[in-house]
Parts: sequence; structure tokens; C-alpha cells
Amino acid sequence: MSRLEAGTVVQLYGAREVPFGYFLTDGEEDVLLHHTEVPDGFDPQQEQTVFLYQDHEGRLAATLKIPEIRKGHFGWAEVVEVKENLGVFIHIGLTKDILVSKDDLPELPRLWPARGDRLYCTLKTDKKNRLFGMLATEENIRRLATPADKNLFNKNVKGTVYRLLMEGSNIITEEGYLGFIHHSERTREPRLGEMVEGRVIGVKEDGSINISLLPRVHEAIDEDAERIYSYLVGRGGNMPYWDKSLPQDIKDRFQMSKGSFKRALGKLMKEGKVIQKDGWTHLTEKADQ
Repeated sequence: MSRLEAGTVVQLYGAREVPFGYFLTDGEEDVLLHHTEVPDGFDPQQEQTVFLYQDHEGRLAATLKIPEIRKGHFGWAEVVEVKENLGVFIHIGLTKDILVSKDDLPELPRLWPARGDRLYCTLKTDKKNRLFGMLATEENIRRLATPADKNLFNKNVKGTVYRLLMEGSNIITEEGYLGFIHHSERTREPRLGEMVEGRVIGVKEDGSINISLLPRVHEAIDEDAERIYSYLVGRGGNMPYWDKSLPQDIKDRFQMSKGSFKRALGKLMKEGKVIQKDGWTHLTEKADQ
């Protein structure tokens, strides 16, 4: 059985030079340091600290680049490729990217990380000494955590989703706060590894926070008012909807509740942009036409 394992850092020394690089050895096994990995001034007579991985041919190889992410060491890695039949590939600083198997990802592919998302992970090997990325556990994430202060309430935070649950999503913010987004506080379920921005709606005794991805009331009104106004413009300034329209008709047309519709319509009327008449709403400049 091989004593040298992919994903680890070891000390080796030069055994012999070959046209495509150097073979390094621990005295029992040889590992290739490819010529693309050989820096200027390399001295094969000196002991070398190297990281072991599989090259593109699947052979155990060495590099003088020591990545932060390795067996027993965690770090953030960017997702650089998604393969539906395999999983996602992360970049850890090597010439070869590392696979996080689909077996370790959410069951629904739409919740898999996308390119540019980030995962907090380490490395593992299978029985064939093949190297894979391994997602951090809750315990690993908690080691990064910083307790939030009560004055964080209603502030905006950004964070990365690291765990998906039936009830919602766990994130860790840029500051290191552990956060939870209940499914009622979002319009869609974010992906694993996705960066999200929300507002703090609660700070718990343990220093973790509850987060909402929904807009504040005034932000929602602005967005809804813009949607109604754009619809009116698209219809030439007139629409057969007003504050007494049926809730289902409003929901079918504008994808908002009647309460939200009335608040947004009230904003537009207060600003003098629309008026209501005989079950219709009109842009003010179209009201007399």
C-alpha cells in the first residue's frame, strides 16, 4: 500500500531528472514534479516540501504550491465548473481543479452551486487514492463564527449559504455571523454556495442571527408601484384594475397581494401619477382622454 497520499504535504528529495520534469522520492516511492511545476532556481539536491495530487493522467504528482485547502485543512474555494453527471469542480490553486461529487451535493440540481459560488471545504481520498473536495460540517463552520451584537438588528448583511434545510437556509456572513433564513423570509430557495444579501430581523442569545431576503416594506412598495406604473404605460395609460378589484385578479395579473397592490396604488396616487375612476386606473395625463 502506498505511503504517499494525495491531498497531503510531505518532504521529498530529488531522485532523478527526466525530460518532462523531476522524480522526487521519500526513499521508497517516486513522485513526478512536472516541468511546468519546476520554478527558476530549483535545486533537486535540496529537500522539497510538496503537495501531492493526481495529475490529468490520474498519476500521483507533486507541486511546490501548497494550497490552503488540503486534507485536514479547510478553506473557501470557488466553483469553476458544473458537470451534471459528476458534480462541481472547485479551484484550490492547482493546475487541476478538484471534484466535489454529486453524492455530496443537494438532491435537486437547481440547488447545486453555480460557477462563481463558493464552498467551504477540505479534501478527502477514496479507496483508489483519488482526490475529492469534501464540504465542511456544521462543526467546522462554527469554528469560523463570530457572535453578532444586538445593534445589528435591521442592518443589511451579505453571506454565503453553506447548508440547506427543510425549514430554510444556513449562511455565514462576511463578518463571520451565523445566520438562518426561514423559508417564509425568501421568494426562492438559494443555492448551496450562493452569496445572498438580506437584513437582520433577529439577534439570538447565542450570537446567531435571523435574516430576511424579503425587501423592507417601503422597498416593496416602490417595487410594486414601479410594476403597476410600467403596466399602465404598456397599456397606453389605462387599466381595468383599481383598489376594489378582486384579490385573485390582482394576484393573477401582478403577482402581488391585494394589500400590496393597494399600498403601491396609494403611493402612485399620492404622487399624483394616477387616478381611479369607474373601476379603472389611469395615468393622470391620460385621465381626460
